[in-house]
Amino acid sequence: MGSHPPRPPILTPTSAAPPASPARPSRRSVLGAGLAGLGAATLAGCGGSGSSSRESIVVAIVSNPQMQDAISLIDHFTAEHPDIDVRFVSLPENEARAKITASVASGGGEFDVVMISNYETPLWAPNGWLTDLEPYIAKTEGYAPEDFVPTIREALTVDGSMYSVPFYGESAFLVYREDLFEEAGLTMPERPSWDDLRSFASALHDPEAGRSGIALRGLAGWGENLAPMSTVINTFGGCWFDMDWAPRLDSPEVHDAVAMYVDTLRSYGQPGAATSGFGECLTRFSQGDAAMWFDASSMVSGVENPASSTVVGKTGYALGPTLETPYAGWLYSWSLAIPETSQKKDAAWEFIAWMTHPDYFQLVGNEISWEALPPGSRLSTYEIPEYAELSKTYAKPTLDSMENATQENSMTVEVPYDGLQNVVIPEFQDLGTRVGQQFSAAIAGQKSVEDALSQSQGFAESVARTYGWKG
Repeated sequence: MGSHPPRPPILTPTSAAPPASPARPSRRSVLGAGLAGLGAATLAGCGGSGSSSRESIVVAIVSNPQMQDAISLIDHFTAEHPDIDVRFVSLPENEARAKITASVASGGGEFDVVMISNYETPLWAPNGWLTDLEPYIAKTEGYAPEDFVPTIREALTVDGSMYSVPFYGESAFLVYREDLFEEAGLTMPERPSWDDLRSFASALHDPEAGRSGIALRGLAGWGENLAPMSTVINTFGGCWFDMDWAPRLDSPEVHDAVAMYVDTLRSYGQPGAATSGFGECLTRFSQGDAAMWFDASSMVSGVENPASSTVVGKTGYALGPTLETPYAGWLYSWSLAIPETSQKKDAAWEFIAWMTHPDYFQLVGNEISWEALPPGSRLSTYEIPEYAELSKTYAKPTLDSMENATQENSMTVEVPYDGLQNVVIPEFQDLGTRVGQQFSAAIAGQKSVEDALSQSQGFAESVARTYGWKG
């Protein structure tokens, strides 16, 4: 994004160890303060405490299906590494994120491997909280870091070194019912606009038949409704902050974007849209109750699963809807990192290398199913013959969306922050949650878009002052 003004240093929580570089005392952080006990965590692993010659590592991961697959395959790792015991702490996303953040930020040392994303990696690496993985990557046979999807690799790289490596990645695109479009005489463009989608949604909306014209997230949360809504703000020419860190949530562009999204859901969306997250939208579309759905490209694992979806063989895919930009996706990766506090870095890397190596994808395909392959991290995944056949309808839009998930392609203005569906600053977890609540209230009809944006602008102004905005 060209040259940016100097960014304020990242401040650790008051209970955390001091950061590697000085930070302004006035900076506010929303990183957790202190790690709750792990007694309630779900522990799974291979063996007990082991003998004194064995090393035991603790791996904190999110309990998504692909991660549960890794747990089920751990015997293959221990067969190759009989001197390493692995204990998993597997938790739902919000709980896992909170525990991992609190532990790493406070230097607690509970975990040897943590699952984070391209949100945390560029924030935590400059603080010295994560281990530089480049020396480990260089000595791992066949690891092929050049095979990672380029935008994902770049998003996990800080000052030329990868500080986490991707397990899977995603952007966003549109899935639609080809059979319904054909019946209605409609044709989906490869690059639809929001005007196209509203027209299609109007034509296909049939509440009496239990079918909505479109499904979109409305559930409040910085990782829920703000993911798709931020892409709409971007493609309408809006942004969260301008180059002077002035909040822009009260701009005409943001108003038009949010008003359109809210009206689309209220007019053609699913019932209970204000409480619909990714999971609810997936269920609705895969059960045939929505004609279109714009969301994360990782949806294909559910939409195309014949065991749980009724629309397999009836779907088509297109790039995310745009207005003023050529693309409108986002970029996200669940990745694995080693906290700098780990005393077992070599063993930790052996596990990470196993779970993110090209060979792992063959293992998943042969032992579980080819549909279960972690998507969007390696280009070579889409060259595996079995997976190439399965993904022929969605591989191209997936990779096109990920390749072009950049601010240059997805925004019209220059901004002082990284991120598309989020703002990569520590305060965004709190700011995004509160703004998402305002937008969800507007979707529910509890307040006007104007009131929601006015309140959101106030929240953003409080954050902007910590970055030098004088308004």
